[in-house]
Amino acid sequence: MATKRDYYDVLGVPKNASEEEIKKAYRKLAMKFHPDRNQGDAAKDAEAKFKEAKEAYEMLSEADKRAAYDQYGHAGVDPNMRGGMGAGQEGFGGFAEAFGDIFGDIFGQGRGGQGRGGRQVYRGNDLSYAMEVTLEEAALGKEAQIRIPSWDPCETCHGSGAKPGTQAKQCGTCHGQGVVQMRQGFFSVQQTCPTCRGTGKIIPEPCPTCHGQGKVKKQKTLEVKIPAGIDDGMRIRSAGNGEPGHNGGPPGDLYIEIRLKKHPIFERDGDDLHCVVPISFTRAALGGEIEVPTLQGKAAIDIPEGTQAGKQFRLRGKGIKGVRSSYPGDLYCHISVETPVKLTEHQRKLLKELDESLKKGGSRHSPSEESWSDKLKNFFSA
Repeated sequence: MATKRDYYDVLGVPKNASEEEIKKAYRKLAMKFHPDRNQGDAAKDAEAKFKEAKEAYEMLSEADKRAAYDQYGHAGVDPNMRGGMGAGQEGFGGFAEAFGDIFGDIFGQGRGGQGRGGRQVYRGNDLSYAMEVTLEEAALGKEAQIRIPSWDPCETCHGSGAKPGTQAKQCGTCHGQGVVQMRQGFFSVQQTCPTCRGTGKIIPEPCPTCHGQGKVKKQKTLEVKIPAGIDDGMRIRSAGNGEPGHNGGPPGDLYIEIRLKKHPIFERDGDDLHCVVPISFTRAALGGEIEVPTLQGKAAIDIPEGTQAGKQFRLRGKGIKGVRSSYPGDLYCHISVETPVKLTEHQRKLLKELDESLKKGGSRHSPSEESWSDKLKNFFSA
C-alpha cells in the first residue's frame, strides 16, 4: 500500500497555517487539477491530485480532525488504520482490537461495539452522492430531491432472514453470544465469532428474497437543501442516511458532494467570478461604454480610449457570497480585442490608409510595437 503524503505538504502550507491559508491553498489546487480542466493523458494524474487535495482540505479544515491529525498523523483520522480515531473508534481502538474485548471497558470496541447479549454491533458504511449544480444554483442555493438507496425489512421473512416455515438457530460456536473467548498466554481474548460473524445465530435455510439479510434494498426520495454560496468539491452531510448498521448498530451517513457545472460565461475562483469580454478593435481604440453580464443582471463598463487586449476591469461585490463569507466576491472582466475578419476590398483599403497614417505617428500610436522592434534589432545585432 502506498504511503499517504502529509496533508500539509499536499496543500503546500506550513503546519501553523491559518484556516484562510488552508482554504486558499485548496482552492488553487482544485482549480488547477479539476477534471473539467484536464483532458487526455493528464486527466488521470490530475484526478488523483484533485482527490488528494480534497481529502487534505476536508481533514485540515475541521478543528477536531486537524487536532487529531496533528497529534497522531494519518492514524488519528483514518478509520481503516489501527489506532485511528475515525467513526466508531476511540483513541486506543487499534490496541483494543489487537487484544480483544477484555480491554473494551477501558479502550473501547474499535470499529464495532457490543450490543445486548454480548453480540458485536457495527456502524453502517457511509454513502457518497455526487450532485451537479449550476453556478446560479450554487450562488443562490436551492432545494432538491435525490434518490438514494434504502433498506426495508424483507416482506417475505418479516426481517428474520430465514426461509418462511423455518427459523434461525443459535450459533453452536458462541452459544448465541456473538463472541468467543480465546487464551493467549496470560490474556483471555474476546473475538467476534467466526461462524456467525457476531450475530449469535445461524440461518440453515436463508430467505430466497433477501438471501438471509432480513432486509431488501430499495430507493427513497430525500429532500436536500443546498446552501447559498456552496462551492465545487464541498460536501453536505445527511446524518443516518447511509447504509444500515449490523446487529443493531447505528447507520452510516450520506455525504452529498457538490460538482459545479461548467458555465458558458463565468468561471468561479472561490467567491470571485471571471469572464472574458470580447470588443472590436475600433471600440478598444476609441473607447466607450459597454454592457457586461453579472449574476445580478446587466452592468456597464466604461472602456477608456486605447484599451489593450488583456485589460482587466473589476466590479466589486458582483461575485458570489460564499457559505462562510461575510461579503460577496468580485467580478473580473478580461478584455479580448477582436481582429476583424472577412474584410471587403473597400475595408482593406481603408485599413491600409489607416495603417499608413498611424506609421507616420511613429511610437506615439504603437509604443509596444516600436519597443519590440528595438529589442529584435538589438538581439540580432548582438
